[in-house]
This record gives sequence, C-alpha cells and structure tokens, in this order.
Amino acid sequence: MDRISKLPIGIIETILCLLPIQEAARTSILSKEWRYRWTKIPKLVFIQDRPHAWTDESALAALERYRDRPSERRKLFYAIYQVLLIHEGPIHEFTLDMEVDGSCVEIDHFLHHLSKKNTLKILKLDLDAGAFEGHRLPICLFSLHQLTSLYLHGCVLYEKHSFKEFGCLTTLHVENVCTPVKTLLRLLSSCPLLKSLTLVSL
Repeated sequence: MDRISKLPIGIIETILCLLPIQEAARTSILSKEWRYRWTKIPKLVFIQDRPHAWTDESALAALERYRDRPSERRKLFYAIYQVLLIHEGPIHEFTLDMEVDGSCVEIDHFLHHLSKKNTLKILKLDLDAGAFEGHRLPICLFSLHQLTSLYLHGCVLYEKHSFKEFGCLTTLHVENVCTPVKTLLRLLSSCPLLKSLTLVSL
C-alpha cells in the first residue's frame, strides 16, 4: 500500500476511476491519507442492479424483485446525493444507468448540481422506462456548455426546450428518445463541432 500511496496523484485518480464507485469509496478505510482521495475522482458512474431474466427464477420471485425496485431506486438516489454532497473538485464524467417510471425529480436535481459545477465533459443517461414515458429532460441540461460527449437513452425532449450552443460537443448518441423532429433538428443545429452522431429508434 505504501508504494501505491507514493504514486503521482494523477495515476491514483486513474486507478480509482477504474473502480466501481462503491469500491472506490471503500478505499477511505486504508489510511488517513486515503480517507478523502476517492471524493476527488472526476469520473462518477452509477448503475442500478438489474433483476435476472424471468427464465432464471420463478414468477413469484420475479414479482417480489419487481416490488422491491422502488426501494432499490431510493437507495441509489440516496447514494448519489451523498457522493455529490461530499465530492470535491471537478466532475468530468457522469453516468447514470437505471430504470425509471416516467420522470424522476431526483435526476433533475443531479443535473442541476452538475450544471452549477460547469465542469462536465461526458454525460451518459441510460434510463430504461419500459412501458412508461421516458424521463423529461430539465432545461438545466442545456446549460452544460463544456460537454464533449452526450449519450441519451429513454428520455423525452419536448418542444419547449430552448437550445443554446453546445460549442464543444463532438459526440452525440440519441436512442429511444421521444422528441418531435423539429426539436431534434434544433438540437443538432446547436452542435457546430459535431463529428459523431448516432440516432436509434426515435
């Protein structure tokens, strides 16, 4: 452990970024020097545990797991709130992969927090809404002018969104997003440096 502690800060941050956020947080027990190091990593990834396929368990067990999903989401939201509260320094990459039942105000809170930091370069929102309407993206998303890569899945872009220029955006992935054609065209026209565009199941 002493050898690892003597590594340059940049290398230590890279190592921590490769760990799941839960594992990175556990490094705080290694020593006093490591207690808050994980709170400075610029990459935050939150992925909700998904239930096994119905073929792997009985219908009753699957139903019980389905009933527990709201509780699992609350735990995930609480964990994200706690991480954002104590995080220090810039956040360059933020990933949220989870199931939603329509719009979630908690996701809006996270995006608002990230927009206030104004350091985000990569944003991935992979939101599985199932049979429900996807999450309606808040206006604050479009104040993330430092973004270079944006991945949206299972979201809703509606006509009232006003787009300011994403002057740094070079990569855009839009999948299973509910949006009028005019709104999508306005989004694309706000990305003058766009190099990679992926549109799936619109």
